Amino acid sequence: MDKLFVIAIGGTGMRCLEAFTHLCGIGMFDNQEIEILTLDTDQNNGNKGRVEELIGLYNRVKTTGTSVGGTPNANTFFSAKLNLHRFFTNYAGPGRETYKNISKITTGSPEQQKANKLISDLFLDNGSVQEFALDHGYRAQTHLGSMLMYHGIVEAARNIIKGAAVQSQERELDAFMGKLESAGANARVFIFGSIFGGTGASSIPVIPKALQDFVKIRSNGNASIDFAKAKFGSTLLTEYFTFNKPDDKQKASKANSVIADSSFFPLNSQAALQFYQSDPTVQKCYKLLYHIGWPIESKKIDGNNVSNQTITGGSEQKNPCHITELLCACAAYDFFTQNDGFNSAKADYLYKAVEFKDNSFNFSFDDFIGNENKSGEIFVNKLGAFFSLAHISLTKNGGAFDDGGIKGFIKQCENQKLNQYSTITDAECKDINEYFKLFAYTFKDAKFIPGWLYQVRNSVAPGRFLFDSKAFPDNPTELKKLDVGTIFLDEKHHWSKGGLFRDRYDLFVEKLINTNPKDEQKVNTTKEKFLAHIFNALTISQNFDIN
Repeated sequence: MDKLFVIAIGGTGMRCLEAFTHLCGIGMFDNQEIEILTLDTDQNNGNKGRVEELIGLYNRVKTTGTSVGGTPNANTFFSAKLNLHRFFTNYAGPGRETYKNISKITTGSPEQQKANKLISDLFLDNGSVQEFALDHGYRAQTHLGSMLMYHGIVEAARNIIKGAAVQSQERELDAFMGKLESAGANARVFIFGSIFGGTGASSIPVIPKALQDFVKIRSNGNASIDFAKAKFGSTLLTEYFTFNKPDDKQKASKANSVIADSSFFPLNSQAALQFYQSDPTVQKCYKLLYHIGWPIESKKIDGNNVSNQTITGGSEQKNPCHITELLCACAAYDFFTQNDGFNSAKADYLYKAVEFKDNSFNFSFDDFIGNENKSGEIFVNKLGAFFSLAHISLTKNGGAFDDGGIKGFIKQCENQKLNQYSTITDAECKDINEYFKLFAYTFKDAKFIPGWLYQVRNSVAPGRFLFDSKAFPDNPTELKKLDVGTIFLDEKHHWSKGGLFRDRYDLFVEKLINTNPKDEQKVNTTKEKFLAHIFNALTISQNFDIN
């Protein structure tokens, strides 16, 4: 079995990783231990912080006692083990803030300084590109970004070899690369990033080569990455959102002399696709490239930004989630589960289409990971079961309002003589509740906060998503009315009716005693057995033919 690696680059790459983490949460990567690397220039980026918080919470849900992050399971929630590594290029220290500073073009003899300036001015505008602040990304300047990202990774390898003043992010990159090197030809590496912006667009073309040179430098030339055997894949994600156009006032300072303009994203995407089609390094290094885009009007992401300034990065950059990011995560699933397609001498390009009617997309079960071996139904069964458990925690047991949540559900199980889960602690229950808040929804100061799945569904509206629109209430009154057993559009996947004096949920709780965890699920701890038990009961209740 191949060893799986994921690299998320830039803000868009982080949101794709967010979707990928939720695929792990619903149980799409059974029996896998996955190495994840977040890669950015902006260590304080809000999207980066959000997904790293999510993975940390995922690992707390998996952790029991001294088993940090747990172990891989099968056919249950949170089945994969995730190991997070974080690397960012350091542009915050003195002399590293801009290209002009970090390249040291004003050092050396007068002749060297003159030559440095001539070649820099030839490729990079002197008054803007050479002087904007790099700590918020490469701002759609991919010609600059590719060079700096490559050298940032190579610099980390050289620092590790020296062994002096190695920074924490360099050690985390080294740990990731150690596992990648050890996997050898059994490594599958999938990269998340966009091709219309700055950091991701700059990095995707050079990352395989940068990682190869990192291994060479760190091993003193005794090891490398063989691209004839290594399996690299990536998304080619084109433009799907817009934001406020920067005004002259914001661009007046040198630090903001260059700001990405989303009106150029379609042109950026076209140019990037032409580049990927013709560049020999890309063709040699990658096996599969997944072309994903949003062929209708892009969504505006900063409509609530009262300042009318472009958010260039930092902690404020927390863009809403979009279904294209889920499709990117599904592309990673396809790449990781492919049995062939890796022997071509050059990269293959993959894409798919979705029904489009009345200016809206209508998504079906099979539009995400296909339908081979009932994979579409398996995916939607797992997503539906996870969504149902989220509603059981947040809606039926008040977890969204910091009431009982999973703990309240366990007490209901005890009423049915299912006492084996009573030892799950309040802290463990809270971690599960908090994960569901990020997945589905929560309330803050009585204000409804949509989570990942709600945001994904909103990006499709008014088109058809996988669940009934009634499964997404957003106010306390409607939430109280929710029948958690009827989230699917097709009634054949509704839970059994409860009868005259009981609802579907009450009947579901009563029938839990008839199901149990199975040996093939590889669950050992009480918490793992609880999640497997509920997964099995929900799968039976949803009536999917997946055997």
